Amino acid sequence: MKTQLLEQEIKYEGWQLSPHWIYKNFKMQGDATVAFIGECEVKLTEMVDIEDVINNEPIYSKSMLSFISEQFNIGLVEGVFRQRLLICVIKEALENYHENGLAVLETAEAIVLADGSCAQQDTIYISTDEDVSINIENEYTDLFEVIAPLEAEKGTFEVVINAIQDPEPSGATEYDFIIKLYSQVTNEMVKKVTCTVTFQAPSSTPED
Repeated sequence: MKTQLLEQEIKYEGWQLSPHWIYKNFKMQGDATVAFIGECEVKLTEMVDIEDVINNEPIYSKSMLSFISEQFNIGLVEGVFRQRLLICVIKEALENYHENGLAVLETAEAIVLADGSCAQQDTIYISTDEDVSINIENEYTDLFEVIAPLEAEKGTFEVVINAIQDPEPSGATEYDFIIKLYSQVTNEMVKKVTCTVTFQAPSSTPED
């Protein structure tokens, strides 16, 4: 599947929903999807959805993000499924943008033992492309502490996780905390790291 976000604004009027429109205009042959922004004005004469025509409901938007996809060798039912999957992906992307903006999303892992040994501590390393302010969101301060600088320069900084006490129940248990990096220039969040701490407490079950 070839994809492209078109830089030029395009007014969507309905007639673009025709065979090989992507191939004819952008030389993308085969399965392809393009997205573009522009005014949308679909009059009843160009309407594909008969229900909208019957209800006399033309479509208009001053600015709309539109997707057109050309996919071949699939049946009608599969085509509808793919269309709905695309809508779900778009929905999740919009929800993610609402929550995280354009921040880079990453994950990290740490393993600690609440046994008083050196394994009680673990360190993760996070990189940044600019000077940032750092915010830690940890709901499990009774189990472990997170030590990180308040600010970091461009490069890599370390975050230390210290186990405080055994979780209940005993055994390996996972807990998440969040590290958010904010640009010192724009104050926008530029990176969000979800850190998973695997908390391995000694088992209380006696060995045979």
